[in-house]
Amino acid sequence: MAAFIPSPLMLYVHIPYCVHKCHYCDFNSHEREKPDWPAYQRALIGELEHWVSSPMFKARPLASIFIGGGTPSLAPPALIASVIEHAEKLSGFEKNIEITLEANPGTVDAGNFSAYRQAGVNRLSMGVQSLNNDELLWLERIHGAQEVFEAFQAARSAGFSNINLDLIYGLPEQSMQSWLESLNRAIELAPEHLSCYQLTVEPHTMLAARHRKKPYALPDDELALEMLFTTRKRLQQAGYDAYEISNFARKNRYSRHNDGYWLYHDYIGIGAGASGKWDETDKLGISRYSNIRNPEKYIESAVQQSSAINSQETLNRDKSAAETVWLGLRRTGGINRKNFRNRFGFDAMEHFSDQLLPWQQQDMISVSKSCIQLTESGLPMADEIAVSVL
Repeated sequence: MAAFIPSPLMLYVHIPYCVHKCHYCDFNSHEREKPDWPAYQRALIGELEHWVSSPMFKARPLASIFIGGGTPSLAPPALIASVIEHAEKLSGFEKNIEITLEANPGTVDAGNFSAYRQAGVNRLSMGVQSLNNDELLWLERIHGAQEVFEAFQAARSAGFSNINLDLIYGLPEQSMQSWLESLNRAIELAPEHLSCYQLTVEPHTMLAARHRKKPYALPDDELALEMLFTTRKRLQQAGYDAYEISNFARKNRYSRHNDGYWLYHDYIGIGAGASGKWDETDKLGISRYSNIRNPEKYIESAVQQSSAINSQETLNRDKSAAETVWLGLRRTGGINRKNFRNRFGFDAMEHFSDQLLPWQQQDMISVSKSCIQLTESGLPMADEIAVSVL
């Protein structure tokens, strides 16, 4: 087996606060009228100092930073600047590091965009979700379609040349025409990246509780599939490559940070509910942790102890390899068999033949000497294929 080479190292920063928690959201987000921003900043910096000095992360420069939420654009620019500054000082940056901030069009203005850009953020990801005001109202978003256009232009004026727009399809009673109208209006803005997700009724959300009480008229499987493939075709026509099931980008503008997750790279997670992961090079497995989710309890723990771990686990080589297959199959490029073999010491197709061969025989996955990837007909079966390996 080839010598083990550490993956690029990423940093995820979680900002848990929202003006309003949308009913479909299952992320760790909390409504707070007046977040204690100074205390949260101290907690983030203390936790960052703890992790970058740990043996598995020490002396490894960061390849990307992703500031997510919640609504990170609620945070004072000084907090964002401080985290980026400390990250560079403590860990160092790789050349041309990607630093992404999630922004809500309803909570930001041109002044903050400029300040975030000056702080070092070089990529924005906007939670647009729809460009139909009725759909935005159902989604409980706090912005309207016009605010999206204004926020996008403000971002361009602030110097952002790398912008992602998040969109959701498969809403109750949504027609193909309505979805394409939102998609086409987003394309007209000419962002560098688009993420298009089908609405999922996640357990433990307000949407799930409402759906159980009075089911919404969600698209049937046939319409949902039509929306998926129509989206891929339309974005390809517009010059966007599908590099993952739900993510599309102009040439060389894919999200390096998110792609790092699908490639099973190492990452530090700081903030309430954030997670981190690293390779256990001696055991060929991985270890990971998740933080306390409640913001106030997180702050207390991180300030006092410089860490706020709620749970942690170590996976052996087989389980880590299975997760690598599960995540890697989401990528259009699939799983590089040589890299996989170098990482785990065995071939993915040979090791998981009992699970993967039936999918290959059904033309759901394509297998070559160099890679394993989903076929077009296998895209809708991605979750089922993943579960079979796990």
